[in-house]
Amino acid sequence: MYVGIDVAKAELVVAMGATGPVTTFPNDDVGLTALVGAMREAKPTLIVLEATGGYEIPCTAALAAAPLPVAVINPRSVRSFAKATGTLAKTDRIDARLLAQFGERVQPEPRPLPTAAQHELEALVTRRRQLLEMRTAEQHRLGQALGGHRQRVKQSLRKHLAYLDRELRITETDLRDRMQASPVWRARDDLLQSVPGIGPTVSQTLVAELPELGRLNRREIAKLVGVAPLNRDSGTRRGRRMTLGGRASVRAILYMACLSAIRHNPVLRAFYQRLTRAGKVKKLALVACMRKLLTIVNQMVRTGQHWRPSPSIACQLQPT
Repeated sequence: MYVGIDVAKAELVVAMGATGPVTTFPNDDVGLTALVGAMREAKPTLIVLEATGGYEIPCTAALAAAPLPVAVINPRSVRSFAKATGTLAKTDRIDARLLAQFGERVQPEPRPLPTAAQHELEALVTRRRQLLEMRTAEQHRLGQALGGHRQRVKQSLRKHLAYLDRELRITETDLRDRMQASPVWRARDDLLQSVPGIGPTVSQTLVAELPELGRLNRREIAKLVGVAPLNRDSGTRRGRRMTLGGRASVRAILYMACLSAIRHNPVLRAFYQRLTRAGKVKKLALVACMRKLLTIVNQMVRTGQHWRPSPSIACQLQPT
C-alpha cells in the first residue's frame, strides 16, 4: 500500500492508498505520534509527501525515525502528474489521494534524510543569502536617496545596513565554526576549496545544499542541480537543448564560481576558450563550464582526491 500525506501548517491529511480511507491528524507532537503509530500498524510500501517549504520536515523526520519508508516529492512533479491523469480539482483530500497514486505509479526511491546538523547548516547558508539580498537592496535604496530633504531616510538606511553587516558577520562566523566542528564537513570543505575558482561561500553552499555530491553519477548530479541539457526534438525538428529545473541556489553559486574559474582555473579557462572559439555563445559556454565543474567536484568527492590538473581531469573536459 502507498500512502499519500498532504501537509499543511495545522494538519496532516493522510490517504491510505489511492482509493482507501482518508484520515486527518493535527500537525503537532501529539498528531505526529498518532500518525507514526497508524503507519507502523499499516506497514505501507511507501509514504509520499510534497515539499511544502519546511512544514513537511517534522512529519518526515518522525516517520523516518520510526523507521518508515518516506519520499519527499517536488510539488511540480505531482501537479504535472495530476494534469496527466485529468485531476483538475484541488483539495487537501484530493491531493493526499493523488500523492498515494503518484507513489503507486511512479514509485519514487526513498532517499536518506538530512540530519539535524545538516538542516542547521542549510538554514545558516540560506540566512546568509537572505542577509546579502537585503543588504544589496538597502544599498541600492541608499544610492537612490538623493537630496538634503532625505536625511532621515538615509540615516535609517545606514542604521539598517550596519545591523545587516553585523548579522552577516555573526552568521558567517557560525558557518565557519560549524564547518570546522565536523571532521567530515571540514575534509569536504578543504577538498572543494582546492579547486581554483571555489572559495568558502561556494564550498559551504555545496556542502549544505548538495549533500548528494559524490553519491550520484555525473548525469544524475547535473540533472539534480539543473545544468543538464535536455532534448527538445519532435519528428524531424531538432530543437535547441536547454536546462530546466533543479536547485536554483546551487546553480546560482556555481555560476559565480565559473565566472572566477574561467579566469583563474587553467583547465576550465582552456575549456571555455575552446568552446567560444568553436562558435558557442558565451552564456552557453559558461553553462557547459558549470556542468563540467560540477562533474569534476562530484568525482573528487567520490574518490576523496584534491584538485590537480591531471590527464584524467583533462579527459573529463573534452567537449561533449
